[in-house]
Formats: sequence, structure tokens, C-alpha cells
Amino acid sequence: QVQLRESGGGLVQPGGSLNLSCVASGFSISEFTMGWYRQTPGSERALVAYINKYDDTHYQGSAKGRFIISRDNTKNTIYLQMHDLEPDDTAVYYCGRFTSGSVSYGQGTQVTVSS
Repeated sequence: QVQLRESGGGLVQPGGSLNLSCVASGFSISEFTMGWYRQTPGSERALVAYINKYDDTHYQGSAKGRFIISRDNTKNTIYLQMHDLEPDDTAVYYCGRFTSGSVSYGQGTQVTVSS
């Protein structure tokens, strides 16, 4: 059974940093493209970044230059380092496993950027 468990969210002040983790079970992340998404109330879930099995990375929009996605295949875990956080980064963050035509998500972790 595919399971993804995110952690590391919380409340942080503008300009601060957070590190998110996503532990996968039921499959090996080394065989899949993995990504981070985020969603705010009333909006669709949006891609933040992804990393493929060759460790090529892609960042979307405001994540460029501030966020870093990485993976540790030995721990079956992906990470999202977030720096210089802004109030607009406030959202529920989900990790996802890409398969042809679909994405499987975890339950999400809340990130709130506020003073």
C-alpha cells in the first residue's frame, strides 16, 4: 500500500526557514519522480517542485531560488528546504508520487508564515 507521510510544518515568521520531510512506504522512491505541492483554501493544489529518479529538479514560480527539494533513497524520504519564507507561502504542503497520468498524495502538513 502506497503511503506518504509529511512532517515539519509549523508557524514561522517572514524571512524564516522550515524543512519539510516526507517518508514513503509501500514503494521505493528511487523508482519515481517525487514532488511537493501546496494548497490554500479555495485554490487548487499547485506544484512547488519535483525531483526525478535521476535527481534532476524543477521548481515552480516563487519557489525558484528559495526552496530546495532533495531525496534520500536510503531513508525512502524526500525533503523540501524552504528559506526566506513569505506570508504567501502559507498553505498545506503535500508530497506526491508521480505515475503516468496521476499523483498520489500524503495527508499534508500545514505551513503558516506570519509575524
